[in-house]
Amino acid sequence: MRILVVEDERRLANIIKKGLIEDGFAVDLAFDGEEGFYLGETEPYDLIILDIMLPKKDGLAICRELRQKNIHIPILILTAKTTVEDKVEGLDSGADDYLTKPFSFLELKSRIHALIRRSRGASSPILKIADLAVDPIKHTVNRHKHQIKLTPKEFAILELLLQHKDEVVSRTMIIEHVWDYNFEGLSNVVDVFVAALRKKIDSKSNLKLIHTLHGVGYKISSSFLT
Repeated sequence: MRILVVEDERRLANIIKKGLIEDGFAVDLAFDGEEGFYLGETEPYDLIILDIMLPKKDGLAICRELRQKNIHIPILILTAKTTVEDKVEGLDSGADDYLTKPFSFLELKSRIHALIRRSRGASSPILKIADLAVDPIKHTVNRHKHQIKLTPKEFAILELLLQHKDEVVSRTMIIEHVWDYNFEGLSNVVDVFVAALRKKIDSKSNLKLIHTLHGVGYKISSSFLT
């Protein structure tokens, strides 16, 4: 999952980035409103964390202009403004949620997962297929009631596949949602990570869930016909 953080306070932005990366997210930073708007308009983020008081373009203007362009990426406003009027103005501009500074990182993480889940029409935080269950908040993976240890990138790929269960997910889509804007890795990096993920998820089960569609991408399905 890929998140854009638009925050001019660089120390705070980097703290948020570090925490989210540790939680398995790919994170891009923008330190002014113009760069934030450009990235939000052109990149396929799963969520945007947005300060209001930014140089060059304020956060409320970014919200309004993204919505006017029919870009419906979930937006979480993170700001020092605390009045009810400020919150109403932020939500009316097109934001989906509003969190005031100082904040608990645990609450920020919980709201991020809730917004992403809501944007995908899911009511439960647990992602399931057959006997596989993934909890994005607790960062746990279980199959046959046994816990499976994944790297952050493996977890992010599995989460993306489950959010598009029974659909083809291309290599390009995986790179766009799992790696950040500055990714310059090898062309086969997705294949390497998916192979490692498949070994952990499928090697001990007769029911194979992760499937390769050669030249197209990958699919997670419990009823895949070869």
